[in-house]
Amino acid sequence: MKKENDLGKDSVKRLVIRLAIPTMIAQFVNILYSIIDRMYIGNIPRIGDVALAGVGICGPIVTMLSSFGTLVGLGGSILMAMRQGEGNEKRARQLMSNSFLMLIGFAGGLTVSFLLLKDKLLMWFGASAVTFEYADTYLSIYTAGTFFALMSIGLNYFITCQGFATAGMATVLTGAITNIVFDPIFIFVFDMGVAGAAVATVVAQLMSCLFAMGFLSRKKVPIGICFGNYSGKTMLKIMSVGFSPFMILATDSVIILVTNAVLQKYGGSGQGDLLISGATIVQSYMMLITGPLLGISGGTQAILSYNYGAKQIGRVKKAEWCILKMGVFFTAVMFLLTQVAAPYFVQIFTRQGELTQLAVWGIRVYTLGVIPLSFQYVLVDGLTALGRTKTALALSLFRKTGYVVLTLIFPAVLAAKAAFYAEPVMDILSAIISTTVYLLVIGKHLRQREGV
Repeated sequence: MKKENDLGKDSVKRLVIRLAIPTMIAQFVNILYSIIDRMYIGNIPRIGDVALAGVGICGPIVTMLSSFGTLVGLGGSILMAMRQGEGNEKRARQLMSNSFLMLIGFAGGLTVSFLLLKDKLLMWFGASAVTFEYADTYLSIYTAGTFFALMSIGLNYFITCQGFATAGMATVLTGAITNIVFDPIFIFVFDMGVAGAAVATVVAQLMSCLFAMGFLSRKKVPIGICFGNYSGKTMLKIMSVGFSPFMILATDSVIILVTNAVLQKYGGSGQGDLLISGATIVQSYMMLITGPLLGISGGTQAILSYNYGAKQIGRVKKAEWCILKMGVFFTAVMFLLTQVAAPYFVQIFTRQGELTQLAVWGIRVYTLGVIPLSFQYVLVDGLTALGRTKTALALSLFRKTGYVVLTLIFPAVLAAKAAFYAEPVMDILSAIISTTVYLLVIGKHLRQREGV
């Protein structure tokens, strides 16, 4: 099968566009999984707002589960792209086979673990006596489909890292379209409510999984699903490279956990659930920005990894600059669009007056730092793609730790709603720190690779 993109020879600018745009679209559509679920749930008669809060509590747990797909998929695919750049096909195949086995192992282990721990997890993540019923229903069904979620996420990295950006997009689109079709049928036609939303999501993930496995089973794919040559050392290397992006995603769950707990505590019995519902809508909107932004920074990592492996340092530098410009342009457009679009977006979820007012205000506050955020995403993902994972992890944890600290401090000093300001403050501060560190380390890192 002929590659759509030759990572070592095609024009860098065209490669960035051809890999970033399909991945952006895929990420955007992938966000629809969550948004469409929440949209329909928020409009369930009589229980919509409370059910929305319950499903919102499941969000960070779902993110935590899916982050294991990134741990293996991104770690393995970055290493595989480097080995392909070096021309070491045997080593590249070993990375594929070991990654596939790890995905199967994680999927099985996590399914059992989360089903056993889900009640405690929901209470830790801010479920109340009112919202627990809906959160428990959604999470029980979703967790049963963990295998499909992890496999589709993990395997898709191995599709895109070989230059098949359109196929990578199709993996996600297959699931998203399935979800869009089945959500209203299960929720309203079959009157399954929250359970219907979860079932639709699991079916969608199954379809994505089947597509990814089918594509990577084709004989003409340069490196498809393969078996054998297993190595504990190789598996540890895959996890060491994937650990930084894994922690970035996994700590998002911690942030939402802390945010929900703080809003519940300082909002009290009268405002706690309302604030969590508002935060759920705000976080859904932010995903429309961070998802495609991740498509830009993450979808183009293969260009950096492949050319770094091939010691084409000039192409690495040019690619990183193109990726950054694309990220800044996208976030600038989204910042301006937010000022107009926020009220219309909120109306998708609710028409309840107080919740609408809170969510619109929250969206505008959260997006104050989205333009600097593009520097954080592009530079940290760039360092990860070039094997500088410890630096990338440190920069990401700085942002996440600062966010948690401010989320705890602002409501205690001011009011519960002040927790919403933690996001833009840390987006701006972390962008400054990440840019400074990147400029200090990248020159030496690339020179060392040139001299190998």
